[in-house]
Amino acid sequence: MTVESMLSTPTPPTPPTPPTPAPGQAGASLPPLAPGAAPLLGHAPQMLRDPLAFLTRLRDGGDVVRLRLGPKTVFAVCDPVLVEKLLKSPDFLVGGALWDTLEVLLGEGVATSNGQKHRRQRRAIQPAFRAERMADHASLMAEEAQAAADRWQDGQTVDINAEMFRLAARITARAMLHIDAEDDRSDRFGETMGTVFAGMYRRMILSFGPLYRLPLPANRRFERAMAELHRMVDEIIVERRAQAAEGIDTGDLLVALLDAHDDDGEAVTDQEIHDQVLALLLAGGENISKTLAWTLGLLAEHPDHERRLYEEVESATGGDRQVAFGDLGELAYMRNLLTESMRIRPSVWIFTRVSGVDTELGGYRIPAGTDIVYSPYAMQHDPRSFDDVDVFDPDRWLPERVTDAANVAHQPFGTGNRKCPGDHFSMVELTLILGTLVSRWRFEQAPETDATAKLGITIGPKNGNLRVRARG
Repeated sequence: MTVESMLSTPTPPTPPTPPTPAPGQAGASLPPLAPGAAPLLGHAPQMLRDPLAFLTRLRDGGDVVRLRLGPKTVFAVCDPVLVEKLLKSPDFLVGGALWDTLEVLLGEGVATSNGQKHRRQRRAIQPAFRAERMADHASLMAEEAQAAADRWQDGQTVDINAEMFRLAARITARAMLHIDAEDDRSDRFGETMGTVFAGMYRRMILSFGPLYRLPLPANRRFERAMAELHRMVDEIIVERRAQAAEGIDTGDLLVALLDAHDDDGEAVTDQEIHDQVLALLLAGGENISKTLAWTLGLLAEHPDHERRLYEEVESATGGDRQVAFGDLGELAYMRNLLTESMRIRPSVWIFTRVSGVDTELGGYRIPAGTDIVYSPYAMQHDPRSFDDVDVFDPDRWLPERVTDAANVAHQPFGTGNRKCPGDHFSMVELTLILGTLVSRWRFEQAPETDATAKLGITIGPKNGNLRVRARG
C-alpha cells in the first residue's frame, strides 16, 4: 500500500464559526473549526489514526482552521500562500510541540532559536556551505557513495533505510566535523541518531514526562544514545580546539564555529557550538536518508524513470567513470526527479510555529501564544496546486510545465530566514549519491517491500528493502 492509497474521501466542510471581533480588530474572527471534531477528544482520534489523510483533508474546511486536540486548541494553516506568509512574518516564531520536543536534544541551536540569536547562529555556520568548499565536499560524498555501492552483491536484498542513513550520517560527520573515513565515530553517529529519533517521536506524540523517567528498556536505550551522542560531540569539540591552538585549520564547520563571536564580540560558548553541531548532524543524517530511501523505492516502482535517469548519468559521464561534481550541470532530469520525489514522498510531514504577538493571517485573528501547524505533505498532495497530484511525474518540473502554484506549494528547503542553510549541499549530496548508485545497480521491489509511510518526526517507507541487480 502506498501513501496515496491511505487518503480517504474528503469530509464535507462545516460552516465557519460566527465572527468573534477582537479589540482593535473590528470584524476579525477566529478561524472556523475543522470538520469532524468529537466530544472531549476533538480531532485527536483522526490525527492519531491517519494524520496524513487528516491533514490533507483540512483545506476543505478553510485556508486556516482550528483543531481541538483534547483540551488544546491548535490553528492549522492549509493554504500554501498563507504558509509562505507565515514563514516570512516576524510575528510567528519557531515553537510548538515539534520544536519543544527537538529542543530536548538540540538545545538552542540554529534549528530551534529565534530572532537575533538565530540570525547570529546562521551567520556562524554559513562558511561551511560556501560554494568554494563544495567541490571538496563533493569528493567526499562521491567516495562514500562508491563505498556503499561496493558493499552490495548482485541479487542481494538491501535494507535501504539503514544503508542510506549510515551513508548520509557518515557524509555529514566527515564533511561538517572533519572526521577521518576510518574513524568509527562516523558510523557510531548514525547508530545513536537512529535510536534518538525513534525516542523523540514518542515524546512528541505523547508529552507525558513521568512516563519517560521509568526504567523501561526503550527509555534506557534512548538515554544511553543521547549520552553517547552528546559525549562524541563534546569530544570532537575538545579535539578541534586543541588543533586550533596548534595552528591546524581543518576548514570544517567546527573551525567556523570556534572562530564565531556574538554581537558583543564575545566568543560563542562551547554549549552553543555543541547545539549547532547536533542540529546539522541530525538534519543531514535523517532528512537526506529518508529522501534517498523514498527515491530509490520510486525508481523500483517506475523502471521507465529509472532507465531515463541511468541514461542521463551515462551520457554525462561517458559511461566510463563515476559521476562527479562537474557533471551536475548536465543532470537536469536528475534534478527534476529529486524534486518530484521530495514532493510526492517528503521526508518532513509537519511543522509547528507559535504566534509571538496578537496578529492576523488570512483575515483571521491569531492571538499571541497560539500553537500553529502546517503540513508540507498536505500542500504537496493538494490538487489545487498540482495536476494528477498522485502521479509520480518528474517532468512536471520542466520550465514549460511548472506553475507558480506548484513552486509555492513545494519548497522542500523552506523559505525566508528559516530556509535551510545547507540546501545546496543537500542537493549536491543527493545527486552524487543517486548518480553513483544507479550507474552501478538497478533497484527492484522485494517481496517484503512496503512503501506505506512510517511516521516519526520524519516519514520513511515502512519496509524499504529493495533487491539490487548489477548493471550488465
